[in-house]
Amino acid sequence: MMHAKPYCIGFNCALGAPLMYPFLQRLSKIATCNVHAYANAGLPNAMGGYDETAEQFAENTGKFAENGLVNMVGGCCGTTPAFIAAVKKKVSQYPPREIPKDTHITMFSGLEEFQFRSNINFVNIGERCNIAGSAAFKKIIKEGDYEKATKIGCEQVEGGA
Repeated sequence: MMHAKPYCIGFNCALGAPLMYPFLQRLSKIATCNVHAYANAGLPNAMGGYDETAEQFAENTGKFAENGLVNMVGGCCGTTPAFIAAVKKKVSQYPPREIPKDTHITMFSGLEEFQFRSNINFVNIGERCNIAGSAAFKKIIKEGDYEKATKIGCEQVEGGA
């Protein structure tokens, strides 16, 4: 997303602050813009409500600011003005996250992060296994010839993709 030069990037909703934390931790290390987090008031209960109190929410969300991960925080599902007031009180004691300098390293996301660094001289991307990128591969998938599709994928991997 950095090519769009956003003012801010982050997460909202999810399953509560504790489950959002590791993703926010990674994003805050690489985002060269402000980072935000608007968590739910915990996991929804069997009735679709939220059992976390404003104090628990503030404690969980406060860890984002305490550890320098965010520039903005707020609340999503299950939060009320009381939750936001508690969060404000908790995070006010911490400085906003310092925005890292742009490293100008090309990064891609997928199942795993990939950083195209200067010590890498060639990257082969298996685009032939993408039905949006290869009409021939799309036809093979539509025909249900998964053995042939798998062979193409294996050839891509063997070729360095």
